[in-house]
Amino acid sequence: MRTPRIIAATAVAGALAVGAACAPEPPAAGGGQEVTDATLTIATTTDVVNYNPLVGNSRSDYWITNLMYPHLLSIGPDGAKEPELAEDWGYVDDTTGFYEIRSGMTWSDGKPLTAEDVAWTLNAVKRDKPSGTLYGQLTNFESAKAVSDTRVEVKLTEPDASIVPEIGFWGNVVPKHVFEPAGSVAEFANDGSNGGWVSAGPYVLTDVQRGQSYTLERIDDYPLVDGGKPKAAKVVYRVYPDVNTEILSLQNGDVDVIANALPPAQVEQLRNAPGIEVQEVPGLGYAHMTYNMNQPDLAKKDVRLALAHAVDYEAIRRVVLQDQAVSTGSSPLMPVLEEFHDPSIEEYEFDPDTSRDLLTGAGYTADASGRFPLTFRLIYSLQDPVTTQWATLVKNGAAKAGITIELQGLERNTYLAKTDEGDFDIYAGNFAIMDDPATNMALTYLPGGAINYSYVDDPDLTALIQQARVTFDREQQVPILQEAAKLVRDNVYDNIIYTQNLFVAHRAEWSGFVVKPSELLSIVNPISVASATRSE
Repeated sequence: MRTPRIIAATAVAGALAVGAACAPEPPAAGGGQEVTDATLTIATTTDVVNYNPLVGNSRSDYWITNLMYPHLLSIGPDGAKEPELAEDWGYVDDTTGFYEIRSGMTWSDGKPLTAEDVAWTLNAVKRDKPSGTLYGQLTNFESAKAVSDTRVEVKLTEPDASIVPEIGFWGNVVPKHVFEPAGSVAEFANDGSNGGWVSAGPYVLTDVQRGQSYTLERIDDYPLVDGGKPKAAKVVYRVYPDVNTEILSLQNGDVDVIANALPPAQVEQLRNAPGIEVQEVPGLGYAHMTYNMNQPDLAKKDVRLALAHAVDYEAIRRVVLQDQAVSTGSSPLMPVLEEFHDPSIEEYEFDPDTSRDLLTGAGYTADASGRFPLTFRLIYSLQDPVTTQWATLVKNGAAKAGITIELQGLERNTYLAKTDEGDFDIYAGNFAIMDDPATNMALTYLPGGAINYSYVDDPDLTALIQQARVTFDREQQVPILQEAAKLVRDNVYDNIIYTQNLFVAHRAEWSGFVVKPSELLSIVNPISVASATRSE
């Protein structure tokens, strides 16, 4: 799953202050005597690439650094933002936003966490331009200022209905007193070599055995969970080569949780396994393919349409996803986003004959075997077993249309690097959280957008997205975004295949997890990890 550039936020319905309720209390722990000094062991398939949360780009980066560096906001299953470090947030006027953060928060070295840390983090990211998610949110951000110990005000260069919740959700807050002396936040490794890590989350990283494990120890004072103290004394992320090895280790009791989502074919097996519980995680993302329009053949709309009509979408969802996914109608406005979804936008029909007609009309001639002179290289992550399976179905469907697709499965970090470099013809992957259409489309389809992997540059689409971003009234914003989604679908700027709910597994003796949407948060979000308890 693609983590570093996934962009999402819920637009604020007016240029007014928006209140927030207190953070929901985690569910009570399950039966049995609570073990307060337990170690929670979590399986992952990737090492940490960056310990600096402002630069992180692998799932393990996100999972581990999130336990140390808080976000201002979290998210509910319907995409609505919820309090985390910030208790209140919104807009003073259409170019001034604010966050009111919790008082009494401290870093693990005893220094207070104040609004100055928040303002400094945002200003440093804008100044130094690190490659992580937060910088992508700051297009219309001008500056932040701590106007008190608990209040930050954010100046915008122009009205932006999404930027306050967007920054709040995606941006980690880092300790100014640690990061400022290191210089550029884009270059600071934060690898613990300067005396260890400093945390304001429920845990702090204390030991790294690269390729094997990452150990975090409890911070005793963590007011965001019931009781003010994380339940497990330690959290250990253990690295495994693949999900099948993770599952065996879970069944053997070597690990307590699998952080990444289960392959669909394994869900029922684990539901029936003794000592294992499976939990459903709401999906706010989608799987898709993008066609690199810097490639001359893929710059032609009819070629992209031919590829889109050569995909058997129903087979992918039925066979690979075990009917655990639904169509989005080839639209970036997923059905889960009920307010935005437009059911009149229909999915591309799987019809290889239509693909052939499109290619012939575009001037391509098939040879005696029915093959057109078109070969495309499709990249995907080998650590993503679901995409690995459906990529083969995409290749087979294209072959029926006379198009050759060469599959290039890559180690995840190599895959991410090639994606960022544009070193592909077709990108296959998924975005974990795409809950705010205006922001998502800006990052995905505007020229220079951080996740514009198609390299689309359509003035009409750009105008619609820009209009949506400055429209605070939701009723007025929705039809603008629906028109933009139709342009995306009709021009095949993105081929969105499905959205799905995910399933994660843990040992039955552990309970109290707080489920949040997407694989990025799942049951390994900070509140959940800190709330988890083991019973004897």
